[in-house]
Amino acid sequence: MDRRVIPAAAVAAREDVGPAKPSRVSRREFGSCVAAAAAGWLMTACGPRRLHELSKDRLRARLRDLEREYSERYAAPVTVTDTPAMPNVLFAYALDISRCVGCRRCVYACVDENNQSRDPQVHWIRVLQMDKDRGVDFTHADPYYAPREVPEEGHFYVPVACQQCRNAPCTKVCPTGATWTEPDGIVVIDYDWCIGCRYCMAACPYGARHFNWSEPSIPRGQLNAKTHVLGNRPRPKGVVEKCTFCIQRTRDGRYPACVEACPVGARKFGNLLDPDSEIRYIIEHKRVLVLKEDINTVPKFFYFYAT
Repeated sequence: MDRRVIPAAAVAAREDVGPAKPSRVSRREFGSCVAAAAAGWLMTACGPRRLHELSKDRLRARLRDLEREYSERYAAPVTVTDTPAMPNVLFAYALDISRCVGCRRCVYACVDENNQSRDPQVHWIRVLQMDKDRGVDFTHADPYYAPREVPEEGHFYVPVACQQCRNAPCTKVCPTGATWTEPDGIVVIDYDWCIGCRYCMAACPYGARHFNWSEPSIPRGQLNAKTHVLGNRPRPKGVVEKCTFCIQRTRDGRYPACVEACPVGARKFGNLLDPDSEIRYIIEHKRVLVLKEDINTVPKFFYFYAT
């Protein structure tokens, strides 16, 4: 499939040539169009739409191919797993706004763990600085703050990443079925099926999806070699990526990297279905907020005030 975008100048040039003369379509041209349309329909409607819908043998072979490719590229042994969702688990996240100091350690822990491009930089977490006098106000939020020390007097901080919505608009607009919600609540992307149309980015109300405009760059020696096929494996140019709650860690019973990196314990993570979990305690006993509740995306990312 040709993923190139036609430059605006080329479009204008085409529009400047005046009205096109009607042309006859030959029987050969008509047959070619019908065959192409049928092939596209078979690929998107009848064929394997996602990596996980392949047979197990084909999936294993595909994972081994990826491991060989990445190991050669980065000169280190790389593993690519497909650890499935655990039963009776629905992941959720909570962030204590009253504790966050805006240090951005979470941002760079996420970059290292999830193999995000260093050049150009791709960040799945944005930390917004807001004025205490205005309260939570995204119109005047500053993602580029750079004081000598944080937290800066008169300000507080709201980190934003994928909200892992239960009613995720991004999954509804994908024309190839390349993004969906897993049984444990994680919204994932199959990078092999993403065609880079960026409809999902337009549909996401949180700006949480990021497009690789150029070939991602990760220096040798800096790759996290433990990867998940739907998470932190290296991505190619021309696909969309986003936070997956560190799927390669959390499905093995570990915390996301950003939770471990937070120096003030502002980030909490756990299983919503466990009545004894910390995340359930927070939701049931604290003042809890969600972003843009009015648009009914039903996030599984909560903000709260512990003090």
